[in-house]
Amino acid sequence: MALLEIKNLTQYFGGLCALTEFNMTIEEGDLVGLIGPNGAGKTTVFNLVSGFYQPTRGEIIFNGKNIAGLKPHQVTALGIARTFQNIRLWHEMSVLDNIMIAQHYNLGYSLKDLFLRTRRYQENEKRIRDEAYKFLEIMNLKEYALEKPKNLPYGMQRKVEIARALSVKPKLLLLDEPAAGLNSADVKELIELISWIHKEFKLTIWMIEHQMTVVMSLCSWLKVIDFGATIAEGTPEEIQNNPEVIKAYLGDGKI
Repeated sequence: MALLEIKNLTQYFGGLCALTEFNMTIEEGDLVGLIGPNGAGKTTVFNLVSGFYQPTRGEIIFNGKNIAGLKPHQVTALGIARTFQNIRLWHEMSVLDNIMIAQHYNLGYSLKDLFLRTRRYQENEKRIRDEAYKFLEIMNLKEYALEKPKNLPYGMQRKVEIARALSVKPKLLLLDEPAAGLNSADVKELIELISWIHKEFKLTIWMIEHQMTVVMSLCSWLKVIDFGATIAEGTPEEIQNNPEVIKAYLGDGKI
């Protein structure tokens, strides 16, 4: 059984069809990519899988369960975490609190425990804090735990967002343009980081990315969409030389 199987996923916004009969199968342990020009519908796919949009029709089968129509917190609880194209961090909270708040679905205590500061509250807060520090250490961010994300360089903010996603211990990690806004040195570091995460955590990763250096270095399989429709899929080498993909991106020439 595939970890994720998407069947005939279609999305309309009013009279506009943003996604047409999208199909995708991802096996456990895969590191695969979804690419296409701006406005092709890539982020729409991720928003549907992560519960931010409700599909017009189609199925999203994750770990044997149809999750189409579930809310984002329900999807997260089942084992899907994501990052966003535009970094979404709470900039007035500390880096540590940004990681801890990701555990809201798994607090282990009630509102009553919170108000009374019960032993259950204290034990679970310690557990969540220890977990958050563990992931900050993994990402070499521990020294910035009490800093506000807005005071960190952009590349570090990306790492905080990835650490937050990892802290929920997902089975599937969705990365939406993780290299957006990064300089060449940060992109190289990002490629190494994603490769390490994939191997170290034995994590299934599905990524959207415009920088071909990133997907060509990391992904074993790519799917290409344009105007909401699939135009190609295959290995990075096959995609790089596919005439339809070249036309969609550049009109002429090569990626």
